[in-house]
Amino acid sequence: MTRPYISTRANAPHDTIWFETQPRYLAGRGDPRHITQALRAAGWANHSDPAFPHVLLASPDYRHTVVLEPDPEPYGAWWRIRGQEEDGRRWYTEFGAHTPVEILAALTDALLEPAPAQTPPIWSPLTAAGWSYERDEHGNEIARHPDGILSLERWSVEPGETFHWRAQAALPTGGGGFQRIWHAYLDEQTPPHLIATFASALADAGPVQRGMYDVPHSHLVTQEQRGPQDEQLAAAHEVRLKAMRAAARKARRTAALTAASPVPLVAPVAPAPGRAR
Repeated sequence: MTRPYISTRANAPHDTIWFETQPRYLAGRGDPRHITQALRAAGWANHSDPAFPHVLLASPDYRHTVVLEPDPEPYGAWWRIRGQEEDGRRWYTEFGAHTPVEILAALTDALLEPAPAQTPPIWSPLTAAGWSYERDEHGNEIARHPDGILSLERWSVEPGETFHWRAQAALPTGGGGFQRIWHAYLDEQTPPHLIATFASALADAGPVQRGMYDVPHSHLVTQEQRGPQDEQLAAAHEVRLKAMRAAARKARRTAALTAASPVPLVAPVAPAPGRAR
């Protein structure tokens, strides 16, 4: 039986005319499959309820979970990521509806790789991109994009309390108020290399592909009908998925070799040469 055609956004990228959109941090959420299908390609299990509007993915070792659950509230979290480190330390992050998937994918992609031996810098990629940086007497830190809309902050509600990380794109409304476009929250237990990866993604000025007006605030972005279209976008996505599968296979082989390697024996110390008796 031929499957009937059903009009849905899931038919993209073939049913959309794509526009190069910038700045990327105001381009809207994009296609969530940029993240979800990449994790599935890397071996993450799908625990979603097909009758409920959400996606729930878990890593093969169940140390990490990614939940996509649409929330109609303007300050609600659409994406929630939880992790547990080998030492038992747990961490949590959440991201609002209009967080561009290209920015969030930098963090989820990093979940598939081992933590680097040295933590990458967090603030310097932002200041190198022209962001301002401030630190107050309580240790709170904040970097702001030159346009004043996007910011990344490490803050504590009260001096001496636990710090948290917050990124947000927000428009000033006058009188000290603002209208939030999207937000991200990362607790202090989030591995530093993931925070650094996310910060670098915020500093990325490259455009992304979106449909015309398929953005939360069209007057804040520039859209031009150029860049990859339908088949080109589909092909690029397939290349991404193949890279994820290859990375997952490599990680499994490395883990298997590490587990199979015998503990090296300490060779006995040979006696010092001397005269025979």
